[in-house]
Amino acid sequence: MTTRTAYRICSLCEAGCGLEIQFDGDRATKVRGDAADPFSKGYACPKGIALGDFDQDPDRLTAPLVRQADGSFAEVGWDEAFAAVEAGLGRVTEAHGKDAVALYYGNPVIHTIAVPLYLRLLHQFLGTRNLFGSSTVDQMPKNVSSGLMFGDPWAVPVPDIDRTDHLLVLGANPVVSNGSVWTVPDLPGRIRALRARGGRLVVIDPRRTRTAEVADRHVAVRPGTDAYLLFAMVNTLLQEGLAVEPDPDRFAGHGELTRIAAEFTPESVAAVCGVDARTVRTLARELAAARAAAVYARIGACTAPFATLTNWLVDVLNTLTGNLDRPGGAMFGVPQHNAVTVTEPFAIGRWHSRVRALPEVMGEFPTATLADEIDTPGEGQVRALIALAANPVLAVPNGERLDRALAGLDFMVAVDPYLNETTRHAHVVLPPPRLMQSGHFDIVLSRLAVRRVARYSPPSLPLEPGRPSESAILAKLTLIAAGYGAGADPAALDAMVVDKTLEAVLAAPGSPLAGRDPAELKAMLTGADSVERRLDLMVRLSPMGDVFGLRPDGLNLAALLANPHGIDLGELLPRLNEVVRTASGRVELYPEPIAAEAKRLAAQLRDTQPGTHGPSGFLLVGRRHLRSANGWTHNIPALSGGSNRCTLEINPADAERLGIEAGQKVEVRGRAGEVVVEAEPTDRVGPGVVSLPHGWGHGRPGSRQNQAALRPGVNVNALTDEFVIDPLSGNAVFNAVPVEVAPARG
Repeated sequence: MTTRTAYRICSLCEAGCGLEIQFDGDRATKVRGDAADPFSKGYACPKGIALGDFDQDPDRLTAPLVRQADGSFAEVGWDEAFAAVEAGLGRVTEAHGKDAVALYYGNPVIHTIAVPLYLRLLHQFLGTRNLFGSSTVDQMPKNVSSGLMFGDPWAVPVPDIDRTDHLLVLGANPVVSNGSVWTVPDLPGRIRALRARGGRLVVIDPRRTRTAEVADRHVAVRPGTDAYLLFAMVNTLLQEGLAVEPDPDRFAGHGELTRIAAEFTPESVAAVCGVDARTVRTLARELAAARAAAVYARIGACTAPFATLTNWLVDVLNTLTGNLDRPGGAMFGVPQHNAVTVTEPFAIGRWHSRVRALPEVMGEFPTATLADEIDTPGEGQVRALIALAANPVLAVPNGERLDRALAGLDFMVAVDPYLNETTRHAHVVLPPPRLMQSGHFDIVLSRLAVRRVARYSPPSLPLEPGRPSESAILAKLTLIAAGYGAGADPAALDAMVVDKTLEAVLAAPGSPLAGRDPAELKAMLTGADSVERRLDLMVRLSPMGDVFGLRPDGLNLAALLANPHGIDLGELLPRLNEVVRTASGRVELYPEPIAAEAKRLAAQLRDTQPGTHGPSGFLLVGRRHLRSANGWTHNIPALSGGSNRCTLEINPADAERLGIEAGQKVEVRGRAGEVVVEAEPTDRVGPGVVSLPHGWGHGRPGSRQNQAALRPGVNVNALTDEFVIDPLSGNAVFNAVPVEVAPARG
């Protein structure tokens, strides 16, 4: 056996840490943080250290599966599998039209090269309106608030943590998540550095998370009331003269914002959000007084009522304290590729879903209505599904209903390494190769990074003869959707994309490449295959790129390959003028859709009597585990067990009142259904609050994840209601869910 060392970016979470991997033949024998990586500097969390276990998981599928007449799966060759896909999709579209096919992508859309490269192309060639994905169970409120404020839904400000003096974290646990919609390796170390230089960390969360435990202040807000609290902080800044007056040439809507904020005094929201007026004012004053400060919110703020409004208020606070787009504040990352340029003002609701008439957002329908579209007969009923790296049975609200709906589809194809709770319903499963056989390039995450960094990891291991890459699998699906058939060459699709991109760049007004010969530019592209040549083009045209030699010190793929640890180009720079794409050309502090939601929140505040907010039972919130990445890690022995458990956290006083002891089975009932789970009394949650982690509910008939089945846990989304969503973004509501808790019967 040959021993060697390779370097690659960890693709298991958003931190994107650099790893050093020792191989003995084709097996990774040791994984550790890459000390020479300029971004992560040797840091790696337990998930990254277990990357070899992911790569070598014996439950990973190694060949395509096709469902047989008796319902069993048979391994087949790749040609037969693609032919089955072509036939299955063809039967459905010929009989029922293109909208009868739905496309669903999972969270790994940001953790692979392939899905971002081909998702939109696949959707375009399918010609269906029915696009669904993990965005509307995760971060869509942040995209919508950014789209409405800045005109670009991916212009998402991130905390410049290395230079800030005051970090306010809301509904997030970045010490455990390693950041999320915020690419920031070694967040624990960066928080230690913040505090060592005299900075402060403040956490607002219903649960005392691991991030809250290391904070200078933890404020336990009542679940689902973040928007009230943030509005009261805005009120304090404006009423006490602490706010920075925004430049009217760059910001619109300040007067309207001031008028609506007047309704949310700290005294008026105190009983609703469970935070006294004095604390609210202190939060606002400390934020305003800091030399540089940043407000950051994440999953708890994205999956609660008024989620888009809450995320908008985060950046209103960053703006009014003078911390938007300034060092140490909330800054805009720089993509390491040619990000799609926004050419039209951001809008939602350009079309609506068939059954519930829910508005489209960023070309997608809310995932909360996918089961409706499958279950409801009529023209446009979804009868086939393409699922890319997805397990929506465990991810979407009322997942048990979707589980039943998937079983009735006429055809389903899944691109996934496992037979899991969702893919067990597929008619064809196309497994991507091992992790180490795929390259990695952060297409989505680089524009959320806290430094200007460029990195590419080529495959660490070669593919077996005849084994298609994940990119080739998705390119084949796209070509089948486009009518080219199962025998089409995947490289032809990449060549077409290169041609179209160069055509658009050369024709763009003021293009620095105007007049150049496209054949000459194509000949300059390098790479081992068509995918790498696409990446080379993307890097050359990026803000850091060499623009085909016009910027001699710029980057291209060859430079990234020559620097396997990555290239660090320094701290973030102010770039607000570059990212604003609104119709007015200004940051919209009070856009009309937000105004309507703010007025609805104000009306709800007026109608709420002090002390009467909340149900008579409990409010359910989620939680993260350091060793969990949704449900991906539950089949890895090194990451299962220990603290990575599925239990119901409940306050000890509530447990005593209900006669519940540690380890006892309890019934948790929500509007959608109920689960039976082990109780874990703890003061990490306050009275009236309970917590369940997401991504559990394994071991169903037909799934093949043996380690996960040993500790199956329960599906929290058996409790959540698919009819409760954030109206602007369509995002599902997973936090502040009313539930009842009682000792399990029998």
